[in-house]
Amino acid sequence: MNRKPTPANKRFTVCQANATLPLVRAITGDLVRLAQDVLDRRQRLAALSDGRARDGHDPYQEELNQIAEQLDEDSRQLQQYMDELRQIGVEPRSALEGIVDFPSTLDGRSVYLCWKLGDPEVGYYHEVDAGFEGRQPLGEQLGAGGSRN
Repeated sequence: MNRKPTPANKRFTVCQANATLPLVRAITGDLVRLAQDVLDRRQRLAALSDGRARDGHDPYQEELNQIAEQLDEDSRQLQQYMDELRQIGVEPRSALEGIVDFPSTLDGRSVYLCWKLGDPEVGYYHEVDAGFEGRQPLGEQLGAGGSRN
C-alpha cells in the first residue's frame, strides 16, 4: 500500500486530537465500512473464481471481471480515505478496526495518542514502537487539555 507521509513534524496535544475527532471519526467510519465490504467481496470473488474454467468458455467470466474491476476501484477509494487521514496529520493503523494514531509528545518523548472507532475521545497513548496492544490510559491530568504535550 502506498504511504504518504503525515505533515512534517505534526504533533497533537490531547485537546487538538479530540478537536479533530469529528472529521477523523467520519473518515474512519467510511474507511471501516468500505474495508470490511471489500474484504467480504474479495473473499466471495475468490471462492467463486476458484476452479472455474479459464479458457474463455465460462459464461460468468465477464461478470466476475466486472466485480474485480469494482473491487479495484473500491480499493483505490480505501487508499484515498487513508490519504485524507494522513493529510490531517494522523496515521491510520487498521482499516478494519478503525485504529488511528495521532503523533504527540509526552514528557519529552515521541508517542502516539491512540484512538479507535467507537471511543468517545482520545484517551490512550502508546510508545512509538509499542502499537495498539501497548496502549495505556492517558490519565486524568491529560484528558482535558493535554498540558504535558
